Amino acid sequence: MHENFFHNLKVYYEDTDSGGVVYYANYLKFLERARTEALFSIGFSNKKVQENYNSLIIVKSCNIEYKKPAHLEDELKIRSFVKSITKTSFFMNQIITKDKEIVVEAQVHLVFVNKEGKPVKIPDEIYSKFKPYFCDSIKN
Repeated sequence: MHENFFHNLKVYYEDTDSGGVVYYANYLKFLERARTEALFSIGFSNKKVQENYNSLIIVKSCNIEYKKPAHLEDELKIRSFVKSITKTSFFMNQIITKDKEIVVEAQVHLVFVNKEGKPVKIPDEIYSKFKPYFCDSIKN
């Protein structure tokens, strides 16, 4: 059994279109916030990764499925977990729910890169802190 990261957020007016429905691109922002908070929860930040490891964590791809709309002032919960990992990247599954109903499901491929944009090995310290959040499918 793997662990999950959880992040709660409220939908604000700025997140919606003229009909009070969350604009589709804003879900990507919500997912990014949840990933940032997940990184904070294990003692890191994007800034620390850059300063201490000369690396960046970038999104290589994102597969997102919109299941139901979220609306102004909805309370959303984002569940994130690491689905699989390689030496330089990992796939994080993220699920946004409202009242236990799935609003969005996404699989995000994240890669550690150096300042030139070339893939680099995930630092051992970060790997070991993320380990409890891995699913069973770990690749070498």
